Amino acid sequence: MQTSVLEKYCDARLPWYTIYPTVAQFSTVVGAEACEKWLQRLPVNESVSLYFHVPFCRSICWYCGFARSITRRDSPILEYLAVLRKEIELVGAQVPQRLPVSDVHFGGGTPTLIEPAQFGALMELLRRRFAVSKTAAIAVEIDPRTFTLATSEALAAAGVNRASLGVQSFDPIVQKAINRVQSEAQTERAVEMLRQHGVIRINFDLIYGLPNQTVQSCVQTATTAVAMRPDRLAVFGYAHVPSFKKNQRLIDEATLPDSPARAEQAAAMANTLIAAGYRQIGLDHFALPDDELTLAQKAGRLRRNSLGYSADTRHKVIGFGPSAIGRLGDGYVQNEVEAGSYSDQINASRLATSKGYCLSLEDRVRAAIIERLMCDFEVDVPAICITHGFDPVPFLGSPERLAMLAEDGIVEVEKGFIRVRQEHRFLTRAVAAAFDAYLGAPLC
Repeated sequence: MQTSVLEKYCDARLPWYTIYPTVAQFSTVVGAEACEKWLQRLPVNESVSLYFHVPFCRSICWYCGFARSITRRDSPILEYLAVLRKEIELVGAQVPQRLPVSDVHFGGGTPTLIEPAQFGALMELLRRRFAVSKTAAIAVEIDPRTFTLATSEALAAAGVNRASLGVQSFDPIVQKAINRVQSEAQTERAVEMLRQHGVIRINFDLIYGLPNQTVQSCVQTATTAVAMRPDRLAVFGYAHVPSFKKNQRLIDEATLPDSPARAEQAAAMANTLIAAGYRQIGLDHFALPDDELTLAQKAGRLRRNSLGYSADTRHKVIGFGPSAIGRLGDGYVQNEVEAGSYSDQINASRLATSKGYCLSLEDRVRAAIIERLMCDFEVDVPAICITHGFDPVPFLGSPERLAMLAEDGIVEVEKGFIRVRQEHRFLTRAVAAAFDAYLGAPLC
């Protein structure tokens, strides 16, 4: 039964539902002009989150699926920072007064390739253009291989209070197969430097399903990570899409585990982390009992956004940098993906929005249902519909899909209340897909 269920529902094409509708529905109908109007409509008394994409790395990781540029020089980064500052000014000029900010996240790429003085200057500009709360969560993604003491000091001085370290795997055989050789000592040193300078909230990113990876190596990686006691761990499944990401063509497909092996690896890592005292958060995050994610899950206010699971209850995100996605009150916007096109727009004093999506009321209802499924593994569909002023009947999902899921024992359905069975939570994306109005592919 387990194998047949995996074959039937483990579809790599299914979205991860970090946002709904997904980027596949974004259109050029929503551009810079729409983004300007949506920014101008933001309530000045409601906090927003800010996301900054820094698309530079020193070397290419063959598994990577993100937009990034490889550079050994600092000049492209400095040129990018000049454009990013202009974008901050352009966005700040669209709102009547400084917007309050509760969360700031620097993602990549490798944001810590920004020189310490430059990072400090960037944070100063942010605080001039936005009302960044003294208690704001300020997070930065870090590559331990290039992390320095000076950068650690600069992050602390700039008010950074959370760091997310890319680890992926501690297995040297796997590391060689993905072109990311990173010793345990390098990771330990980065953690120690951060903690010594007061950046004590630490996240690790791990991956299963990589080439040459085994259950044993996954367990060993999780065990090694636990010894450093990060506050959170995200355990993602590698998505192999070489038709879209050319660098993934450098990976030998014959060394990739199949779906049952991937599921076994994920379960083994989860069991290792849970046994070490971490609580599972949603599909792929783990956190210590006193972490904000754990507390948010207990309180029923765990959220799902473009970065994954979050305790941030803000509905609005402003994205900066190439490919960055924002969610404003009216819908989603995405900047130009290609760095040159992004820079051209900003240097011409235009917002770099290239496409987006205007949310309908129905979209909002479906998004709320999908978010609760992805966060809580259960959802009261009628309650959500009533809250939004909708008749629940049309929103009970695809009857055929739900009937199939119920028949196969994946979900329990009673009067519109849907619960994913404990043993099948790893298939929650397939359940969420039943409420996706834009997904046409069958489940089997």
